[in-house]
Amino acid sequence: MPELPEVETVMRGLRAVLEGRRISRAETNREGLRWPFPAGLAGRLTGARVTGFRRRGKYMLARLDTAESLLIHLGMSGRMVARPVAGPVVPFMGPQGVFSDARGHNQPPEAHEHLVMETEDGTRVGFVDPRRFGSVDLVPTAAEDAHKLLAGMGPEPLEPDFTAASLAASLVGKRTPIKAALLDQRVVAGLGNIYVAEALFRARISPRREAATVPGARAQRLAPAIKAVLEEAIGAGGSSLRDYVRADGELGRFQDRFSVYDREGQPCPLCPGPGAGCAGVSRIVQSGRSTFYCARTQR
Repeated sequence: MPELPEVETVMRGLRAVLEGRRISRAETNREGLRWPFPAGLAGRLTGARVTGFRRRGKYMLARLDTAESLLIHLGMSGRMVARPVAGPVVPFMGPQGVFSDARGHNQPPEAHEHLVMETEDGTRVGFVDPRRFGSVDLVPTAAEDAHKLLAGMGPEPLEPDFTAASLAASLVGKRTPIKAALLDQRVVAGLGNIYVAEALFRARISPRREAATVPGARAQRLAPAIKAVLEEAIGAGGSSLRDYVRADGELGRFQDRFSVYDREGQPCPLCPGPGAGCAGVSRIVQSGRSTFYCARTQR
């Protein structure tokens, strides 16, 4: 499932092609995804102007001049594709550069393209989701944070108010492993398996450590590590492991920089080698999910 950096990257790509534009046509090609589409979705989008974007955790919100926001969650396999509507092949400015395409509404929709929006200046944006675990909803803009999928979500880790002190306060009394605590969206919004593993490694904290023992010096290391790994991943366009691509169709590049995630059996980047008592990157299973870490470095 795309995590915060991938969702942020996709949102920035959508902003580049949708913000300030009016949706001249919208259509749905099925009744819904994980849940049914809101009633009259295509009609409510048609004619609306996109005034801005916001990300909340792993959710994107496109704000409309109708006082509603289009809420999108990519699910396990969802992706957004942007291309010109129709006509001759011409350069098209995407979020990360120029690419060309000539498919449009006179062509069959891309496979598993369940929601399509076309703008007045000739851009087509589609939500493609083969496994249909994604979701789309319309929510009053003034009540975004009260939506059932967003209510109760924890702080945004890239916002100024996410600090070592705020992280420590959210971990007080938690008897779960720190890995599980950080995956709880009520503790920190947007984190997933990849970036929790990488942040814990940078902070030299074992994913097995009880969360309640992290406040203090460990939290002072962990909070900036979380921020740093997320910012670097966004700068690299996210991590492409399975289904994730950017809105311009390009892959993310942060997977080339992993220190521990999916590197079982490989040397730890911080250890001198087996002779120093390091077995390299280990893999364990916590709550049914793979965890990667260096047992020598992370305590």
